[in-house]
Amino acid sequence: MFTGIVEAIGEIKHVMPLEKGISLRVASGTLDLSDINTGDSIAVNGVCLTVTALANEEFSVDVSRETINCTEGLDKQGGRVNLEKALRLSDRLDGHLVSGHVDGVGETVKFEQVGESWLLTIKVPDPLLKYIARKGSITVNGVSLTVNRIDKNEFEVNLIPHTLAVTTLADLKAGAKVNLEVDMLARYVERLMTMHA
Repeated sequence: MFTGIVEAIGEIKHVMPLEKGISLRVASGTLDLSDINTGDSIAVNGVCLTVTALANEEFSVDVSRETINCTEGLDKQGGRVNLEKALRLSDRLDGHLVSGHVDGVGETVKFEQVGESWLLTIKVPDPLLKYIARKGSITVNGVSLTVNRIDKNEFEVNLIPHTLAVTTLADLKAGAKVNLEVDMLARYVERLMTMHA
């Protein structure tokens, strides 16, 4: 489990093909790896991945073909990625509960400055629309955000300068693909409603 509060920006240093996926070596940036062991989870651009090796402020993870097919940005050597270590039960929950299981890939429609903030508009795959609510939570490339507006198949979030400074969201441009994870509470509510309908 994660919170969607990014702890560091890393860089994919090496991508190695595997028989059924890829292996990544990721530079951890300012992420403290002193309490990370092989087998621990780290969210990379919102995707929960298991650490397979650690060395010299870098960690390695394997990514299955299924994960590559339903996410964006994990197979790009040199790409900057948002990093977050798994949540401990003693941690504060500053964002929202995030599983690290990406629900779909969205597309950046607009990214424009309005006063001190920036408005980010993202087009959503149709199956995810029912899970997105105004003032609800959503995760974009591993960043916990609050939905300001929904219009047809797009939603809008407001980004403050701090968020842009500590995540890779400042790199987005129109047409850029992003990993989306909807609020898990919305999925459970839907499940309960369909079971009792």
